[in-house]
Amino acid sequence: MSNADLVQYIVEQASKAGEVRARKMFGDYALYCNDKVVGLICDDYLYLKPFKSLEPLLHEDDRRMKPPYDGAKPHYVITDVDDADYISSLVKTVFENV
Repeated sequence: MSNADLVQYIVEQASKAGEVRARKMFGDYALYCNDKVVGLICDDYLYLKPFKSLEPLLHEDDRRMKPPYDGAKPHYVITDVDDADYISSLVKTVFENV
């Protein structure tokens, strides 16, 4: 289960991408941008849906993929959530591809 303060922090960091919000689902959170699900926040990690257009924007440490929960498809695990411009650009790119 993710820390609610961290979830709110990630939402704020991504706010330049559009209308960003998180919704609690199954003990963790879905991350929305303009009413489209762009990723998940599970166990205090930000997971973004994988798209080829996202790859050139990712920092080296954020290129690893793993499923956010058992049975899910792999997502990018974003570890650098402290750079608002970076997080916003990633979220916006995913939004444009879903």
